[in-house]
Amino acid sequence: MGRKKPREMPAEEKKEPFLARWSRLKREQPAAKQDESPAAPVPPLDSLTPESDFAAFMNPKVKEELRRLALKKLFSDPHFNIPDPFEPYSGDWTVGEPIPKELLATLYQAQSVLFTEQEKKPDAEPQASVDGPGAEKDTGKAKPDEPGRQDT
Repeated sequence: MGRKKPREMPAEEKKEPFLARWSRLKREQPAAKQDESPAAPVPPLDSLTPESDFAAFMNPKVKEELRRLALKKLFSDPHFNIPDPFEPYSGDWTVGEPIPKELLATLYQAQSVLFTEQEKKPDAEPQASVDGPGAEKDTGKAKPDEPGRQDT
């Protein structure tokens, strides 16, 4: 098997440094070779529908304002307003039922933040006597959690 000889450079290429040669050849390349395709004509915005071809608006030679208007027209279709069912934050969580006042009254955080001093005081006296100093009796009701106290 024969071994191929490396290509010999012409004498003028040997004298010219590599980077200078590379730069010269780069400048000599025709500018038309760098993808100088003309921009495709874009259809008028009034005639666009969701089924239209929007590829012409994605050309880099199309003005940014025109591209945005075309995309706005595309995404105004109700098809794109359907939330993703698998995205946890895409739902509207403001339409739920409010927490009833009775339940809020049992939450300690709500008592300290949401209610005024008058609303914090219970109207019924038996509740105050259960939590009083001699309230060791088991009344059948579970005692509410007390912050800073461990379960026994």
